[in-house]
Amino acid sequence: MDPRFDKLATDPWAQVFQVVFFPDRIYHAQYLNATRSSRYRYNVWEVRGKADLTILKGEVYLDGTKITNFLRIEYRASRLVEVLRESNRFLGPSLVADVRAALANENVSAQTRVSLDFCPWINAYQVELWETLEPPPGRRHDYQVLSMMGHNGAITTVPKINPVLADGAFEDLRWVNVWFEESPVYQPLGRTVPDGERSRDNYYQRNIQVPNSPNPSDFANTVHEDSYGVDFARGWYFEDVSTVQPVKYRNAMMNDDNPDAKPGNVNVVEMRWILQQEFGGADVFFHEVTIPEGVVEGTHRHIGSEELYYVVEGTGHAWLGENDDPKLADAPLVMRHVYGFEPRFCREVPVKPGSVIFTKSGGIHGIANTGKGDLKFVAFLYHSA
Repeated sequence: MDPRFDKLATDPWAQVFQVVFFPDRIYHAQYLNATRSSRYRYNVWEVRGKADLTILKGEVYLDGTKITNFLRIEYRASRLVEVLRESNRFLGPSLVADVRAALANENVSAQTRVSLDFCPWINAYQVELWETLEPPPGRRHDYQVLSMMGHNGAITTVPKINPVLADGAFEDLRWVNVWFEESPVYQPLGRTVPDGERSRDNYYQRNIQVPNSPNPSDFANTVHEDSYGVDFARGWYFEDVSTVQPVKYRNAMMNDDNPDAKPGNVNVVEMRWILQQEFGGADVFFHEVTIPEGVVEGTHRHIGSEELYYVVEGTGHAWLGENDDPKLADAPLVMRHVYGFEPRFCREVPVKPGSVIFTKSGGIHGIANTGKGDLKFVAFLYHSA
């Protein structure tokens, strides 16, 4: 690891502003597969994580000579364990991943399936995809590393994925999407699990919102990714988010019997989806919401996620669950229809630029424009359970 990160990690101001998180974990080369031999060194270019998934991108050196580019996949499998429990099965020593990778210009892409084995050193399933397993001319691999190499090994090469691992392409490798499934052979019984019965984790049936249609609540705007996606870009700049085309929603988060629901395109909310798949960690989206005069976003709750609203323009009213924020005990108590649930008592509060609403999993919230002009807020949502 670069010694500069040791210094940064212990600097008091770096600790205040969190300049370095877990430096041994981020800029590591100490636990990757070939490091069981001192002849090998990893140069890790990038590390990206999303929920249970971590992907590393970099180079491998043998005796000081670069021998290959590599992509490492680590998966902690908590979601797949939950799905398997529904089938009364347990995860075994290995599982299968479907891997898709593409360059920044998207003119080269690759897809393959690969096996991941459980590694107690990281308490996760993992595999390293090397472009080649061949040592440099006149040299041999260390026997400790050679034993890990080969088909379904912890270090493997897959011809189908090599186009994005080759020099000249690897530098531009931008996107990797992965979903996971249990092994086709259930251990320790040795019983084959038919394809249609295998449990899969596609990141909660992950989808993104895309402005494919100007029509409110058009399902053409919902695009299924069905995978954990990581993006190796390091930064994004939006000069003006108003140039991002919004997706429109009619009677957003309302049941048909909600008194605020209106026929036609009277009660329409616009959402500009600024960041979605770009996020790592547990973040799902960051978007800007525009609520025109007189329009209501339905009172709702998220299960297993948390959300934050920050109002930037306009005025209106918001609602939170009756006992969700104890500080609101004196706020007016009103009955609100809650999307997908029975009506509940809620506290009504005013909102204006600078107002913030934050709800944990199960927290009730909704908002309406009762002022003049548009009401706008930005929102984050992320998985929390």
